[in-house]
Amino acid sequence: MSDILNGKENGSGKMTGSLREDMAYLKGKLALGVSFDLVYRVIHIGGREACIYFIDGFCKDELMQKILQALMAITKEDMPADAHEMSKRSMPYVEVDLKSDWEDIINFLLSGVFVILIDGYTQAILIDSRTYPARSVTEPDKDKVLRGSKDGFVETIVFNTALIRRRIRSTDLRMEMMSAGKTSRTDIAICYMDSRVDKKFLAQIKERIQNIQVDALTMNQESLAECLYKRKWYNPFPKFKYTERPDTAAAQVLEGNIVILVDNSPSAMIMPTSIFDVVEEADDYYFPPITGTYLRLSRFLIAILTYFVTPTFLLLMNNRHYIPGSFSFITLQEAENIPLIWQFLILELAIDGLRLAAVNTPNMLSTPLSVMAAIILGEQAITSGWFNGEVVLYMAFVALASYTQQNYELGYALKFMRILTLILTAIFDLWGYIAGVAICLLAIVTNRTVSHQSYIYPLIPFNWKKIKARLIRLRLPDAKK
Repeated sequence: MSDILNGKENGSGKMTGSLREDMAYLKGKLALGVSFDLVYRVIHIGGREACIYFIDGFCKDELMQKILQALMAITKEDMPADAHEMSKRSMPYVEVDLKSDWEDIINFLLSGVFVILIDGYTQAILIDSRTYPARSVTEPDKDKVLRGSKDGFVETIVFNTALIRRRIRSTDLRMEMMSAGKTSRTDIAICYMDSRVDKKFLAQIKERIQNIQVDALTMNQESLAECLYKRKWYNPFPKFKYTERPDTAAAQVLEGNIVILVDNSPSAMIMPTSIFDVVEEADDYYFPPITGTYLRLSRFLIAILTYFVTPTFLLLMNNRHYIPGSFSFITLQEAENIPLIWQFLILELAIDGLRLAAVNTPNMLSTPLSVMAAIILGEQAITSGWFNGEVVLYMAFVALASYTQQNYELGYALKFMRILTLILTAIFDLWGYIAGVAICLLAIVTNRTVSHQSYIYPLIPFNWKKIKARLIRLRLPDAKK
């Protein structure tokens, strides 16, 4: 009995076929009677003793009641000889599987699968009748579009794969299920088009996921991302693109990219990702080509301005002879009480503080508190002499313009580079400004995608046709016959 309780029946870790011994093993392994939501019940099926196991809250009660009625109605004469015959002849359900290994059985049970053990059967019958608590597939708050579909991913991985399947009705679409985390055993779905994906890169991703040695993916996709790509942590530019939109994920799959879905996460991870992939958005394709091109180029230009505006202003204020006479109005109109570099750094921190406050502010108070922050903090900060009006103006532009980028990681990467350039400009003047810009460009150029390709392809290596497609929203190509 001690070997059974340790899961070592003949050293195999498999079911014995004796219901009492198998029940004793599960009782010791799962601590049944301690966790209230782990439920088991002994019943009789076809004259044999059986035991059902399930997690309360994961099973559909009405469906399980009908299945149990059908099973308990089996007579002794009609009772199948083994689990395989039972699943073929007498199981009134579609998603049925058989397992004999304890590790597999426990893993499925803890993920919500209904488990049936029958005396004399050396395999457990697994009925996938799971139902997970889930919110509606409404449009995500961050990935909104002016035109297009209004559905979004949720925290249930099966719903998310269905949203992609709905858009790609092709036999070429593959969705492989894997898991990671010694304790959490988090489900991970890899979605790709078999004829379009880079098979070598796909094999590398699968191998990396299989070799992940962590206890749990606590932060879902961020934990997975850090396990998949561990090098160059000091480079802030994003290696992955995230989206909560099924249409964006489906489009990336059709382009030959890999989309990874992690259970309990309402967003998809797209790889490989270049800088041009990061700045693309769904709105580019939901409008005619000329409008989509304008939106795309505007986003590029604004992203560049968010980086250059404040360091350039600081450089010009330190070297006012650089300013042409027609632009003399940009100079400070009042004396500065605090050095400009400190004003910029304080406001950079203050903006993040306001952003964090907005996240934690109840919805009913967000509007009045935003108005109060704008009037009191903005007006009084200038009146009291802490900040110059020009500094507040340029930082307000930077704060608002950063929201034109859907990608949080890109926004913060530009922010870090902007702060570095500000500090270098304040210390080394023009040469510091040049050094800051050079460091930013080097961080982008020397960065690599997860597949070890150029981060700025098709610029390096140069491909004019691809560059034109990245910058200009062209008509969608016709399907190849």
